Amino acid sequence: VDRIVTARNIYIIGVRSSSSLAGFLNYNFRMMFDNVKFVQTTSGSEMFEQIMNIGKDDVMIAISFPRYSKRIIHAVGMQGVQARIDFPPESPIALHASYLLVAQSDMVSFVDSLVAPLSVINALIVAVSRKRQDEFAERLRKLEVIWDKYDVYDKTQN
Repeated sequence: VDRIVTARNIYIIGVRSSSSLAGFLNYNFRMMFDNVKFVQTTSGSEMFEQIMNIGKDDVMIAISFPRYSKRIIHAVGMQGVQARIDFPPESPIALHASYLLVAQSDMVSFVDSLVAPLSVINALIVAVSRKRQDEFAERLRKLEVIWDKYDVYDKTQN
């Protein structure tokens, strides 16, 4: 949590079934930070272009599941990537991780269950938001003004 809060940039990456989790984390972190970079993984070459300037003061949060994408393995193994958060511990990208968050999910199915990793991601979002609660509360107040001004949300009571 401390590493995320103090990062110069926060890169979030997930491919295939983990991309929805990465998108959820990106959405919530963008509510809190201006330095979040959601790595688009539709093209391998463009993905590497997006992360080529990552440095020691940056954090990459990589989310993966078994049958691991070679693109994400190569991305987290790039020179300069110092801190990564990864699921699960036996994954090839865990070898490169400075920090490891594990969400065990033993589904006997071809579909990855996102319940356990989503719970870990939710806990991470809450922990990060509590770390800088006053700053994030002010940021949310500003967003609320913008949302009201542009009528983003329906506030009628049912």
